[in-house]
Amino acid sequence: MVSVVMAVGAAAGAEDVIIPAANEKDLHGLDAFDRADLRLFVAGNQFLLMPELVRAFQRQYPEVRTVFYATLPPGLLLRWITAGSANFRGRRLPGDADVYASITEAHTKALQAAGFMKDYFAYAGNRLVIVVSKGNPRGITSVRDLGRPDVRVSQTNPVTEGITEPTLEMYRRAGGDALMWQIMSLKAAAGTTRFTEVHHRETPQRLMKGEADAGNVWITEYLEYERNGWPIEKVEPGPELDMRDRVRYVIGRVDRTAKNLASADKFLEFIKSAPAQAVYAKYGFVPAFRPADH
Repeated sequence: MVSVVMAVGAAAGAEDVIIPAANEKDLHGLDAFDRADLRLFVAGNQFLLMPELVRAFQRQYPEVRTVFYATLPPGLLLRWITAGSANFRGRRLPGDADVYASITEAHTKALQAAGFMKDYFAYAGNRLVIVVSKGNPRGITSVRDLGRPDVRVSQTNPVTEGITEPTLEMYRRAGGDALMWQIMSLKAAAGTTRFTEVHHRETPQRLMKGEADAGNVWITEYLEYERNGWPIEKVEPGPELDMRDRVRYVIGRVDRTAKNLASADKFLEFIKSAPAQAVYAKYGFVPAFRPADH
């Protein structure tokens, strides 16, 4: 909830919303942004499946010829929408999202409260894993090991990243508020917890550079790293800790900003369909475990 409050609060000025130049790869179809038939703002960890998902969508709806989609942290996307625009390499990009999807239901509730969105629903789930360097040189076997003074933790950004909320709950389940405080505050002050700048994709990169010993990512991302042969391994927190009972992705039409209402409705209907759900399952996502509460 802290990230949501900060995100909405920061929307007072568009100059506050900056998309880092290094995240150009998360702006897909940017050249066609102004003329897109559909603009999707989706939580960043779906980057790995979006090309296949969009192709499947356009096969079903060929009239939606041009699709722009952003795969940035959902807190940053939320600020982009509520501020009205964001700046990328000196270019002003209007926050005219047709569809917004987040891992954090508080984000969609915040859009509802601010009059940007009417309805949303859950469409997928996920679970957490700990990633470590190949060979697990620090001997990390559990969530509690992340609190050890000798373990350098790459920690998700609490301001922008939707993964942070379930991660904090995982720490609480594993070791109470004391473990959460140890990792998020005491170790941060000591320099053995380092927060990501934008996205938790930075965590495996830090592992490979020898800049961190462990961090938390979604199983879906770990499977992508494994497919690509990255020299990292996973440590399973266990079903009682990996948040599979809580994590769900929520999506809705951004009624206030949507320029392509019909296309948005088609995409929202599509994402519930068997072809779309098959794409999510292929990449390791799990079904949404319960309907969204409104």
